[in-house]
Amino acid sequence: EKDQGRLGRNSPALVDRLRKLGGLFYYQDRLGEAEEKFLEALRITHLVEGEESENAGVVSSNLGSVYQDQGKMDDALRMQKRALRVYRRVHGDEHPNVAQALTDMGSVLGQKGMSDRAMAKLDEAHGMFSRLHGKHHEKVAMVLAIMAMVLKQQGKDAEAAAMEEKVLGIRRRTLGSDDDRVARALLNLGGSYAKQGMNVEALVRLEEGLGIVRRIHPEGNVMEGKFLETIGLVYSAQGKLEDALAMLKKAHRIFRKTLGPDCADVGRVLLSTADVLMRQGKDKDSVERFEEAIAILRRALGDEHTEVAEAERRNLRSESDERGACSLFHLGVSYLKQG
Repeated sequence: EKDQGRLGRNSPALVDRLRKLGGLFYYQDRLGEAEEKFLEALRITHLVEGEESENAGVVSSNLGSVYQDQGKMDDALRMQKRALRVYRRVHGDEHPNVAQALTDMGSVLGQKGMSDRAMAKLDEAHGMFSRLHGKHHEKVAMVLAIMAMVLKQQGKDAEAAAMEEKVLGIRRRTLGSDDDRVARALLNLGGSYAKQGMNVEALVRLEEGLGIVRRIHPEGNVMEGKFLETIGLVYSAQGKLEDALAMLKKAHRIFRKTLGPDCADVGRVLLSTADVLMRQGKDKDSVERFEEAIAILRRALGDEHTEVAEAERRNLRSESDERGACSLFHLGVSYLKQG
């Protein structure tokens, strides 16, 4: 607001500031505030530079990512299509920004359940990045990671794990050992192994990744919480319920400290905690955690988000005393923004 008063409401100098602030809010899961900043940046860009400018494509893509995390998939797809159209007009058909827009479209289509269309866009992006940068570039690994997510949504867990092994191999060769992106690859691969019941293999990958994160970020960060949460889910699948609770509680504390009490990750880890408590026969505590988790997810993601509906179904199952193994539903969904 200070900058708007000093520079003027329609100043082009505001666009970069608004984008940076929107990006900060996005990575803090403050999606409503991120949307507001990106919309204002897009309004100014359209006014000053026109709807077909490079910056219009960039901000449209930013908004598409916010809408995707809010579960507004039609809006997300509309924004990513707009970004792709702008990039093709500005740069032609073979450019890194075009490949990135195809990747983002593929990610949205995958979450909409349109797997064939998603894989077509991702295949196109993979080929383009490979031609532009070579087959062992980080951007190629990024596309492969999203393709693995789509394969998981199709129930092709073994194929997804094989693709995530490729991602890990590329990132180890190009980035070295102590890099956040290597840690993310280990997190995704560990989650895939866990979904297949390969718990020992999952823990090997997860513990390696956790070690990397702790070396890079000794002060603690969000990624440490994600590793602890996933390790907790593996312990739960092994029947080590007290160990699972200990890991989930540590993850919960980290998410609250780093992201705030009303972020989606806090809601997700509370859901997992509720599942474990239910399996321990602590029905009252479990119901309380379910209700707290659903309230947080509603505030963070909105009433219509698919994760809110899934959480409500899980709560109903718990109230019906259907005590299955702890769900790994949100693994692979909540990690999309990490790549």
